[in-house]
Amino acid sequence: MEITVKTAQQLRLTEEEFESIKVKLGRTPNFTELCAFSGMWSEHCSYKNSIKWLKTLPRDGGRMLVAAGEENAGLMDIGNNYGVVFKIESHNHPSALEPFQGAATGVGGIQRDIFTMGARPIASLNSLRFGKLDDNKTKRLLAGVVHGIGHYGNCFGVPTVGGELYFEDCYHTNPLVNAMSVGIVKAGKTVSATAEGKGNPIFFVGSATGKDGIGGASFASAEITADSVEELPAVQVGDPFQEKKLLEACLEVIETGGIVGMQDMGAAGIICSTAEMSAKGGVGMRIDLDKVPTRQQNMKAWELLLSESQERMLICVQKGKEAEVLAVFEKWDLSCSNIGEVTDDGLLNFYMHGELEASLPAYELVLGGGAPVYNREYKEPAYLAKVNAFDMNSIADTKDLKATVKELVQLPNIASKRWVYTQYDSMVGAANTTTNAPSDAAIVIAKGTGKALAMTVDCNSKYVFANPEKGAMMAVAEAARNIVCSGGEPIGVTNCLNFGNPYDPEVYYQFVKSVEGMGAACRKFNTPVTGGNVSFYNQNPDGPVFPTPTIGMVGIVEDMKNRMTLDFKKEGDTIVLLGTQRNDIGSSEYLNKIKGVEFSQAPYFDLEEEYNLQQLVAELIKERKLKSAHDISEGGLIITLLESAFFNNKGFNVASNNSDLRKDAYWVGEAQSRVVVSCDAAELAAITALAAKHHIQATTIGTVTSGDVVVDTENWGSITSWKNDYDTAIEKKL
Repeated sequence: MEITVKTAQQLRLTEEEFESIKVKLGRTPNFTELCAFSGMWSEHCSYKNSIKWLKTLPRDGGRMLVAAGEENAGLMDIGNNYGVVFKIESHNHPSALEPFQGAATGVGGIQRDIFTMGARPIASLNSLRFGKLDDNKTKRLLAGVVHGIGHYGNCFGVPTVGGELYFEDCYHTNPLVNAMSVGIVKAGKTVSATAEGKGNPIFFVGSATGKDGIGGASFASAEITADSVEELPAVQVGDPFQEKKLLEACLEVIETGGIVGMQDMGAAGIICSTAEMSAKGGVGMRIDLDKVPTRQQNMKAWELLLSESQERMLICVQKGKEAEVLAVFEKWDLSCSNIGEVTDDGLLNFYMHGELEASLPAYELVLGGGAPVYNREYKEPAYLAKVNAFDMNSIADTKDLKATVKELVQLPNIASKRWVYTQYDSMVGAANTTTNAPSDAAIVIAKGTGKALAMTVDCNSKYVFANPEKGAMMAVAEAARNIVCSGGEPIGVTNCLNFGNPYDPEVYYQFVKSVEGMGAACRKFNTPVTGGNVSFYNQNPDGPVFPTPTIGMVGIVEDMKNRMTLDFKKEGDTIVLLGTQRNDIGSSEYLNKIKGVEFSQAPYFDLEEEYNLQQLVAELIKERKLKSAHDISEGGLIITLLESAFFNNKGFNVASNNSDLRKDAYWVGEAQSRVVVSCDAAELAAITALAAKHHIQATTIGTVTSGDVVVDTENWGSITSWKNDYDTAIEKKL
């Protein structure tokens, strides 16, 4: 067939990219070669519209053991000859079309990113966003996604220990499904995604290749439309039991000493893994595609190259060690085929039955090599004028605080996510400590290391919509605050940057400013960005989703004696507010969902103040001054108090003692850098003194009670009644 600009455009390549490919090859590509460029130069694989800005993030220092983006996931030192490997990625578009398999394969893919580096996954987290919960489509998508995550994770045998769930109109057509995995690896046992050594054999391992997932990387780099359902073959199909066998076999085969490099076949399939491993090692490969195990007959070369069938690995094996490697995979009843070998010419030569189907320079295909890098135009979004014009005084203060809070506690963004997390196995492996002792971050014992890991995912996209730079800072700050409030020390970040169409200058402004804000906060907290994922083209017919730079953060709990939970412990304990109350209701759930205000400023935030607060909380926990700590986020102070009370069915008697602030701002405003702690009355003087040292206000606001909730002398009834409203709100809507 004749290859023209139109052919390239049908494969989502631009005319300029087509001309560039011809220059790089010195000829017009054939269809198979053009398909390879389409996959590798897609936004999903090449980061062509984002890499310029991603490089401005802090990408080394601290405990980093590999540079950001150098391997499949981030690797950081946790001491005692162990490292932690972690990453977060999106599976938004597949989940929008086929929620069960879209979410399930998202979980499977992120686990492979962890164990392809030689690490054993020990925990999963997720960040989910949907449209209005009242909508039947949302209910279907939510049920499918949660079922998919639960099915894959539960069968694979890694606990789901944390996450977040939001409902906003803008995610109606295009939900966000971000999956994170965390693993641990012994020093010296890591494997690089590199091919080296002329003549070393290339093995294909795992499930046979089918037509599911063909073009998935390109599909993920386009907007969802009414016609997208026709692209269902771009959604992969997962098998968690096969992946469990693949995990154990891959970790075992490393012990043979016969592995030069290993990479999972994720986005863009075989073409991606062969290109990236070759480019990284400065080598080429000869691959016989007819030796790739298939589950469908007569697959064409381009289909084999681009299929994203799941549970597959590409392994570069030390010549002479083939028999040992094969024996391991045979033991685990996994297909293992020698499909080619390493060459020294930098070319990827793909053959079918001895006939050359494609000849491509590996370097020209990959990010950091010949893949295009663009500078996109950006400008401040017009809607920010409405945001900045908001005047809090135009909104009447709440007249009935109890009624307001009753409504607030049942909003889907605030209410218990019990309906979701009870579908996940959180206890498999018996290392998760937070199922029966809740804390702001999940705490998972890293067996063999003598330590525990704290982990969380965070982003309030309403804040980022209102102020992209400050909102992204707040996402990093909240993640760090959650880890600190749980007794951990934050060490590193992985991010999943979910935005609309990058060719829209207003969307690109949101992206650029978010990256700048994230970078500033990560530098302040000394949490370098180890890697992650950019997901563009998250659009509805009415426009883009909220800018959603989801932050996955990991921390270390050096001593489990310093582990801190969020629940009130004993009647009579003193409740202290750390941080300053502000006359601020901007972008709060109260203002948005109850008062119906769409555009308002982001909540108050100051990076220096946040840093000081976290230093204070860390010191108080280390000195054993606290009984509980829980940060203030969605729903403000009153929701934080209720959440601290629910677990042990304790109540509280609190008072505002501050007539200068609006009642709604005091109790349900979401100004940042505040934490509620409880303590013995005897510790109050020491806490106040330490707070003064860190320039943080400490205010005694009340005491823990046996079960009644009393706010400004008004008895709001039993905590169990409030807990029932909180626990059942989402279930009732479903």
